[in-house]
Amino acid sequence: MAGGNGTAQSTKNFWLTPNGLAAIGLIGAVLYFLLTEHRAHFIYALPFLILLLCPVMHIFMHRGHGGHGDQRGHADHRSHGSEQYRREDK
Repeated sequence: MAGGNGTAQSTKNFWLTPNGLAAIGLIGAVLYFLLTEHRAHFIYALPFLILLLCPVMHIFMHRGHGGHGDQRGHADHRSHGSEQYRREDK
């Protein structure tokens, strides 16, 4: 069946593909020249880059569990916790 082959290729890691390896090389070259040729500019912008990293990490880290809209996981934790406290009170 042709559908089975398409799903196996879609799970392949992007960074291990030729395009991903080229992207890693390009990012490495840009960082090298940024650090060697423009060190003063980079150091000046470093605090702003660290502040920019916070919302970017927040966006990427919420990707795995459905964002803020999914409250099912939190309700399950509350119900299990309340049962545990009821057992301890007895």
